[in-house]
Amino acid sequence: MEDSQTDGTGASVDGRTLKSLERSFGIITELKEREGARVTELADATGLSKSSVHKHLTTLRAGDFVTKNGDEYRLGLRFLDLGAHVRSQIEGNTLVQEKLRELARESGETAQFTVREHGRAVVLYREAGSHGVFSKGRVGKRFHIHQPAAGKAILAELPRETVDDIVETYGLPDATENTIADEDELFAELERIRERGFALNEEETTKGLRAVAVPIMNPDDYVLGAFAVAGPTHRMKGERLEEDVPELLHRIVNELELNLAHS
Repeated sequence: MEDSQTDGTGASVDGRTLKSLERSFGIITELKEREGARVTELADATGLSKSSVHKHLTTLRAGDFVTKNGDEYRLGLRFLDLGAHVRSQIEGNTLVQEKLRELARESGETAQFTVREHGRAVVLYREAGSHGVFSKGRVGKRFHIHQPAAGKAILAELPRETVDDIVETYGLPDATENTIADEDELFAELERIRERGFALNEEETTKGLRAVAVPIMNPDDYVLGAFAVAGPTHRMKGERLEEDVPELLHRIVNELELNLAHS
């Protein structure tokens, strides 16, 4: 699901219009992070004047993208409609959901389907098994792609120059002390992933949580995304971490890929 748009399209863009959009997106981001805010808070956070913030909010409210309760503004459910529409366009969307539910049921843990967009790993679906635990990997969460197991599984299937571009653009910031933050170490890890056929997350996004991930290829042999199983370190260890769960993932992914090829 990687965005194919590049710079230099030749289109004429009004710089003032673009700046206005950037300001609206900044306000939207602040509303998301704060789970609601007043005009003064948004002005302080964005550096815009209160009158400018109010105009942006009024425009967003007119499109049902923002709601107002008293003096507080929140994001509107219009975003839910857009998000659901975007997910429905994913290749093999229905098949992915079916196999993810099966993965969660058989593993008993939390299963996720992740794709790549704008150099990030984005969680599109999440299913909790009978013992599934909460984690940072909620639906819509965007990770630096080198941090989660699913992101590394996807990176391992990309050309070296593509990975180089991602690293150059976004860097290798760490989420925990275990996150890979060195370029040479990352490429060594990607080679290990290709050799063993699965990626591991050893508390690299969340302390106390481990995950295993396997990439999913579409019929054109392009990486569609990755399935991952995540659980607490006291369960995700030893043979279960390195054999049982990877074997389950490979079986589920193989069935999904066959279904995608012949659906």
